Amino acid sequence: MSVNMSNENGNIIIDDQVFATLAGLAAMECYGVVGMASKNATEGIFELLKREQLTKGIKVTAAEDKINIDLYIVLQYGVKISVVADNIISRIKYSVENFSGVFVNNVNIFVQGVRVQK
Repeated sequence: MSVNMSNENGNIIIDDQVFATLAGLAAMECYGVVGMASKNATEGIFELLKREQLTKGIKVTAAEDKINIDLYIVLQYGVKISVVADNIISRIKYSVENFSGVFVNNVNIFVQGVRVQK
């Protein structure tokens, strides 16, 4: 589903993949985020996605002129989850609203795993 906007010059249609890309790039800039996670539906196992596939860990739903974004992420061990989540939410809202002009209603973060470095 995409977002339709109208102005005096015509219509603008923005696809959900655009919002997913903006959100993914904004989230990856945040401290403590290792990457996006994708759920393997057959086994229920989550895998870390490569940078080229980061939109597979993001679900965007549009309702009227607002969007909801669900992120499935993997964090670095030792970071405070609530602080990282607040940082991700504010950065995604700022990026998506500035670049597209579409209001972000909700950003839901699902931490799928923690990566421990040895």
